Amino acid sequence: MGCVLVLVAPGQGAQTPGFLTPWLEVPGYADRLAWWSAVAGLDLVHYGTEADADTIKDTAIAQPLLVAAGLGAMFALFPHSCDTFCVEVGAVGGHSVGEITAAAGAGVISSEAAMVFVRERGRLMAQAAAATPTGMTAVLGGDPEVVLAKIAEHGLVPANNNGAGQIVAAGTLEQLAAFAEDGPDGARLRALSVAGAFHTEHMAPAVAHLGALAKGITTRDPRTRLVSNADGAVVHDGAEVLRRLVSQVSNPVRWDLCQESFAELGVTGLLEVAPAGTLTGLAKRALKGVETFALKTPADLDAAREFVAKHAEPNDTNHLDAAPAWRLVVAPHGGTVRRGAFGEGATLTTGTAVATIVARRDEHEITVQHEGEILEWLVEDGDPVAPGQPLLRVHPTGSFG
Repeated sequence: MGCVLVLVAPGQGAQTPGFLTPWLEVPGYADRLAWWSAVAGLDLVHYGTEADADTIKDTAIAQPLLVAAGLGAMFALFPHSCDTFCVEVGAVGGHSVGEITAAAGAGVISSEAAMVFVRERGRLMAQAAAATPTGMTAVLGGDPEVVLAKIAEHGLVPANNNGAGQIVAAGTLEQLAAFAEDGPDGARLRALSVAGAFHTEHMAPAVAHLGALAKGITTRDPRTRLVSNADGAVVHDGAEVLRRLVSQVSNPVRWDLCQESFAELGVTGLLEVAPAGTLTGLAKRALKGVETFALKTPADLDAAREFVAKHAEPNDTNHLDAAPAWRLVVAPHGGTVRRGAFGEGATLTTGTAVATIVARRDEHEITVQHEGEILEWLVEDGDPVAPGQPLLRVHPTGSFG
């Protein structure tokens, strides 16, 4: 079995005072951070080196700071940017705001677009959080089904399902107070120091505004597999990635399903970019036998490069770097493929269902996102497929390109 390297980016809460200070010594890092500061309209150098813990807990500051930190670490680790990154990295993912970092790393959006998007995301989520007193509570341990039932009983939402015995409940402060008095058996509860109930309906006002702004962002299809927070699916359409980044703000983060997809992809090494530690900790509990690496400071870069070299896929295995003359339709989940009644040469319209993936828990209908003509099926009916595996090649027609 070959090697598969997965690169992940952490979400809000991973930042600590002064964590960017050593990174400013890396050639080119300070220049990029200054540029992204100008793009975001925030002094990220100050916030990453001098600001105190309370200041960088502010959602409007924390989110741009985290995306800049992650992208800066990616540039330091992969100095030739997307070309090398997309050849060596088998899949990417990011927890909550970290998914923006992952999308930019995979070439879906530019780093500048990522910084503008995350600035607005942080600002709008902070505004939404201020409208109603809400919060989040981590639930550690306990039977997952019992935990989820108790969360629902109190009218709360499982805003983060992180796997490895960790679920985060979110809702109003009154609901959380009642939950604290009547929690699930066998579980420990820990109130989180966050501004509000992220990834719930309380963030709906932010989604509406972000959706309007996203219409002006140019996207490209990911240059490597991108595993979505929403459901653990591998998403290969750039516009769909952006739509998911918008809707993610008011929908739960299913990191448990992301980790399941990493396992189905055959991950052998998982590297977390700065400020690292949270996701590698979850992986150690959920992905037994998988090597992990937390890229925390520039002192880790040489060892990180060795880790990448050890787990990188061979140069000829990146199936998603498609030529511009055709596009790929890929399996979002692993399972067995059931092909539709479309042969080579068939014309497809936007939204056409071309196949179904029959997975362990359910079935997933595969639809095309653009108009096109089938050039070639790459799988046979009944074949087992992995997440992100190409199913067919389509020649773009009409609005496809």
